Amino acid sequence: MNKKKISVNRLFLLIGLTGALQFSCQRQPSAQPEAAVATASTATTATGANANNNVEATLYEGLEFDMPRVQEPSFPNYSVSITDFGAVGDGLTKNTQAFEKAIAAAAAKGGGKVTIPRGMWLTGPIVLQNNINLHAEAGAMVIFSEDFDDYPLVKTSFEGLETYRCQSPISGRGLTNIAITGKGTFDGSGDAWRPVKKSKMTDAQWKTLVKSGGVLSDDGRIWYPSESSKKGDSTGNFNVPDFDRIEQFEAVKDFMRPVMVSLIDCKKVMLDGPTFQNSPAWNLHPLMSEDVTIRNLNVRNPWYSQNGDGLDLESCKNAVIYNNTFDVGDDAICIKSGKDEDGRKRGMATENVIVKNNTVYHGHGGFVVGSEMSGGVKNVHVSDCIFMGTDIGLRFKSTRGRGGVVENIYISNIDMIDIPTQAISFNLFYGGNSPVLEEDQSAETEARVEKSVPVTEETPSFKDIYMKNIRVAGAEQAIALQGLPEMNLKNVNIENAVLKAKKGITAVDADGINLKNVKVITESGPALTIYNSKNIDVKGLTYDEKQGPVVKVLGPLTKNVKLESKDFKNASQQVSKGKDLSTTALTMEQ
Repeated sequence: MNKKKISVNRLFLLIGLTGALQFSCQRQPSAQPEAAVATASTATTATGANANNNVEATLYEGLEFDMPRVQEPSFPNYSVSITDFGAVGDGLTKNTQAFEKAIAAAAAKGGGKVTIPRGMWLTGPIVLQNNINLHAEAGAMVIFSEDFDDYPLVKTSFEGLETYRCQSPISGRGLTNIAITGKGTFDGSGDAWRPVKKSKMTDAQWKTLVKSGGVLSDDGRIWYPSESSKKGDSTGNFNVPDFDRIEQFEAVKDFMRPVMVSLIDCKKVMLDGPTFQNSPAWNLHPLMSEDVTIRNLNVRNPWYSQNGDGLDLESCKNAVIYNNTFDVGDDAICIKSGKDEDGRKRGMATENVIVKNNTVYHGHGGFVVGSEMSGGVKNVHVSDCIFMGTDIGLRFKSTRGRGGVVENIYISNIDMIDIPTQAISFNLFYGGNSPVLEEDQSAETEARVEKSVPVTEETPSFKDIYMKNIRVAGAEQAIALQGLPEMNLKNVNIENAVLKAKKGITAVDADGINLKNVKVITESGPALTIYNSKNIDVKGLTYDEKQGPVVKVLGPLTKNVKLESKDFKNASQQVSKGKDLSTTALTMEQ
């Protein structure tokens, strides 16, 4: 099959605000059990070590659940350079074999560090081996080939489903003791792979893209890198075609964009220091792995990149994610565990995760759970994060048919500013739309359905969510809590929050919502609206003094709502009761 190299103007990568907050590497432990063994941390510099140590020293302090300390990889004190195997850093010579030989040579010695020196290193896929620390020095840029023939189809999982995708630029499967470290950059050449919607570009950018090659959709609104890619997008399957045979995938191979870093069934994994950018699909995807450390990274994708997630931690156990900066085209830090029947069959929850001291600029969500969470998510701590201009700050999403239980999520000390939609969102009717609707999307896809359906293994459940010390300085809506009629969103606790947004808090199909010392500053409408929800306890609610009700309580299924009289100057005017509300549903406590 003829394929044309597509060279797309890399200026597109600079669209939007990129992260400048990048922390340096980790402390070296004071003693090692063997002189010939080094942790991956020794491969990085000590600049900014004090700030790093402060976070690391408190990483497990006050943790709300029992969790073993994440084991970091360690490596023999052996090192090779890719230049020892003929690599040429001119950005033009393809160095696939040099990377392969360098990794094999280190592995043959029992492992060690494979160094990528300063330079531009064009290459095809890199496959890691046991006990390998791939170390990109400052000034090193690894540029992955735009030749699609370099990336054969492989069996893998994407969006929680078992499928075929093109081989990832960096991959490892069934490995122990692996790391990618240093201050270098890994560029996935994603612009060569991704379809791009005309609506996401200026006229000048669109004209430049079209001139670079590729083909257009029949209506001229989407650019594809090749006819194969276009054909894949017309199968009626969003991202994972429902094919039976590999030959069907081969026919649309260019559409099967890989994640940039795929680490499957690995133990003691560390990503520490580099910039990962411009991925064909998701950027970083640890899957079914254990003891995962993600720190000091700069993760970037163009804001217009479809499926341009930053990090998707899926069905993993014992992970820490801290001191990272994200500026991406989809969800930034995302927790997943498989989709629908495939995810339930796998049955591997993502559990024991710490997310701390991360900054997110553009992204569909700052910290996200779902929508593929069919294997469950539990025991997650999120704290000291900043979301600036992120479409949604804290995002929880699923839908009927998914199944899975999300529970024991603890979130604290979160700052958000300029959030275009909800600062905090629970959406159990998620239909795949971006938070900011695109021209081909409709809010109807995710509209709430009033009618209950039977509860089965396909019913998703979100419960036991604890949030405190949340500050929002500008959003379209403060909080949207939306469960399912047949499976309410349960036991969500929000304490010590200041929320400035155009609209306030809504709770729909929720059970056990506790608000304590929450200040809601809105431009219009009530601070709090409750519909068909029960066991709602509100204490210490403060708000702007304005005309109209402060709290609205509605719905024939609403019951056991408790408000405090002292929170209102005139409760009879400030608390509005729906006509369909039972007389005993609301209590004003003294």
